[in-house]
Amino acid sequence: MASHIIDFLILGNNFGTQEMRDVWSETNRLHKHVAIEVALAQAEGELGVIPQEAAEQIARSANAQALDITEIAKEVARVKHSLMPTINALQKQAGEAGQYIHYGATTQDIVDTGTVLQLQEAFKIVLRDTQLIAIELKRLAKKYQYLPMVGRTHGMQALPTTFGFKLAVWLDEFVRHLQRLYEIKDRVLVGNINGAISTYASFGEQGPEVEARTLEILGLNTPNIGWQSARDRFSEYASVIALISGTVGKIGNEFYNLMRTEINEIEEPFSEGKIGSSTMPHKRNPAALEGLASLTPPILKSVALIHESMNVEHERDAMSWRAEWIALPEMNIYLSAQLQITLNVLRGMKVNDKQMIKNLELQNGLLLSEKIMFELGKRLGKQTAHHIVYECSMQAFEQDTPFKTVLLNHPALLEHLTKEELEEWLNPVNYLGSAPQKVDVVIDYADKTGLLTKDVL
Repeated sequence: MASHIIDFLILGNNFGTQEMRDVWSETNRLHKHVAIEVALAQAEGELGVIPQEAAEQIARSANAQALDITEIAKEVARVKHSLMPTINALQKQAGEAGQYIHYGATTQDIVDTGTVLQLQEAFKIVLRDTQLIAIELKRLAKKYQYLPMVGRTHGMQALPTTFGFKLAVWLDEFVRHLQRLYEIKDRVLVGNINGAISTYASFGEQGPEVEARTLEILGLNTPNIGWQSARDRFSEYASVIALISGTVGKIGNEFYNLMRTEINEIEEPFSEGKIGSSTMPHKRNPAALEGLASLTPPILKSVALIHESMNVEHERDAMSWRAEWIALPEMNIYLSAQLQITLNVLRGMKVNDKQMIKNLELQNGLLLSEKIMFELGKRLGKQTAHHIVYECSMQAFEQDTPFKTVLLNHPALLEHLTKEELEEWLNPVNYLGSAPQKVDVVIDYADKTGLLTKDVL
């Protein structure tokens, strides 16, 4: 039975997708190690480091599917080495040519490069889903470009805005996330085949060529110099994962709050038979949104662990290495769940536009105090207007009286405003600033980058 919630049959899909779990599975890890050993033999055969016929035999005989992972695990426990039993199993498959398996390489060459191959697969998933979310945000920002709603600061009503503007802010973030992913891709997806302490000594004079050709076969970039003791690539990737997770976690928390009964401006997708509570039949809980927001903290903890793994002693140690084995799979698996939840929410959420408009009137006009102040400031001076409008605002709030009534009855304002112009000033739609126009600015920029239509696979 599974002992980590990621792999639970009942709960696992709340914490990661099967697609991403497969990337970081033990089976896939083993298969990547086999692929690297084969590519290394092929490169060495081409360059004459090992006999060509031996390389060809290794390539023909190596069969990751035929390896018994249970037996390999038993042997790992016996010899206390994580890779040697795999090498021995491949040697057995290759017969006499097996003498040339793993020729010149060290364990970390294989494991690091294998991790990068897994990361390459994970990268495509993250890039794909990040793009899909950006596409949905663009669609929704345009759809709700002019839908007025309350903007809130410090959890309290502040000024009118539009729902499209809120979504456009997130769209702009996601465009930057896509830019970051493409910017780091070539730096992150770099293999490492250079021997015990990265000097290529065991490969002879052709060491750098062996590395370059091996990584070319595997579809990875070649480093300028061995990075066994330089783990910044994983940290850079983790940092971008943290930023993406931070944005989707924030979206989840924001929608969670907007779904509150008392606010009721959006609702996460609801399907027939969905149960909110085991005891309160009426409940329609924000389960997806809670799950979405809850995954950012564990991702940030995994990212912190990756950053700690940059502390490597001398030319190599296993302490930093092991931290990466823990943190990289977890952060990618958790993020895969976040991205899929976000997509599902954006594609199926209910937007309660009538409630959004109703909430604009919740404070009987106080939402437009800034508008009133600036309009009166043109006649009385800004500071004088602020003092009077503040006084009227507090009176309206504390006496639960319409703001308009208090303003019209204030003695200092009798000669400076009319009922008709006050009603115009108190209309939220007349105080949206450039919010709708900014939606177009963000969408135009997103389109110009080409990142929302780029083929990520």
